[in-house]
Amino acid sequence: MIAAPIALLIMLLQSAGTPPPSPSPQYFRYHRAVVPSSPRGEACSVIDPAIFPNAAPSLKDLRLYQDGHEVPYAITLSQAEQPESESAKVLNLGSRGGAIVFDLEMPARSYTDVVLDLAGKDYLATATVSGMDTPNGTPTRLGEFTLFDLTAQHLSHNTTLHLQESSFHFLHVSITASPAPGTTFVATPPMIVGASVPPSREAQTIYTTAISISDIQQRGRQTVASTSLPPRLPIEQVSFVLSPSYKGNFSRDVHVFARANDEPAVETASGTILRVHLNVAGREIKQQQLSVQAVLGANLQESAKVEVAVDNGDDVPVPFTAILLELRQREICFDASAANRPELFYGDPALPTPKYDYARLFSPSAHLVQARLGPEQSNQAYRARPDTRSMTERHPDLIWIGLLFAVCVLAVVALRSSKAMPR
Repeated sequence: MIAAPIALLIMLLQSAGTPPPSPSPQYFRYHRAVVPSSPRGEACSVIDPAIFPNAAPSLKDLRLYQDGHEVPYAITLSQAEQPESESAKVLNLGSRGGAIVFDLEMPARSYTDVVLDLAGKDYLATATVSGMDTPNGTPTRLGEFTLFDLTAQHLSHNTTLHLQESSFHFLHVSITASPAPGTTFVATPPMIVGASVPPSREAQTIYTTAISISDIQQRGRQTVASTSLPPRLPIEQVSFVLSPSYKGNFSRDVHVFARANDEPAVETASGTILRVHLNVAGREIKQQQLSVQAVLGANLQESAKVEVAVDNGDDVPVPFTAILLELRQREICFDASAANRPELFYGDPALPTPKYDYARLFSPSAHLVQARLGPEQSNQAYRARPDTRSMTERHPDLIWIGLLFAVCVLAVVALRSSKAMPR
């Protein structure tokens, strides 16, 4: 008698797990043609941002088919080869002939920019840079750069040495600094705090515009723009487009908010945009940064409202013609010699992420064939995937009912056994 409820419980538990569903073209809601420019070699096509709202999270349901057969693929994500900045060690810091001089020991890789960490405000400086392979080697002149801090003018600062791509192990830097007009800054060697080396400009991230906002309004002391963000569309950068006729200088703080269903902001980002084109004390100053890094929407499984606010303070608003919500460029790559005109299917959220040997072994090269995606089309052969879940997955209360039933039966058996025992 005890065995029956236990057997029932075991049966219920064994039926709780089901194998993952298999892909089939008939269960996808959407499809697109993929047309490589050549039927030979590895081909890659940029993934249209419009795919994200209709695909499963993280694009896990993307599948390529040719003649009914699944075609393996790899997805690439544009990003800098060196994802983070590295430090450059400051050596031999001192002064010579009224200039601050020092050496930098550089990372063992190619670089294009060197960001100096300089103490102090309201200064203009000229940095002369040479490269050497050894500490006492023959120097190679790399250029002369203007550095500045214009805090008193409510503008920004620039302490970056914009080099051509270089790989010298050591840099020798000589800085001649003077106070900005109307200030009393005095330059001394302790002004040099450190230096960092960001990823090379030759390996910078490529972005794709997902949404362009042209309805930009003034609200109090802020310039504000808002739009609706489709579900699952990842936004990773916000860029600002200036009116071509605008020649002014500015520095503005930017705040980005993403809200789902009018709830408090669940995702936020902030940064600074600026434009400085000046000639100060005979030095030409040029700096422009019109993008803010932002990670929004990737975790939002429903539509959201995105608001971008630019703080103007007491200054005149900057005339923007558009604000762009962008994501890092993603490409889907496959062997065009094995599948010269495959179809891309998506819109089956039940599918798990595919695991292809092709993706593990794929390595992008400079000889990739470009492919283009056709327009999105509804799958005319689509039909709903049958519910293959086990009975307990469809009705999870059955497990608890089974457990309760088993406990009750065992309790009854135990009670009867205790009564039957001799006293």
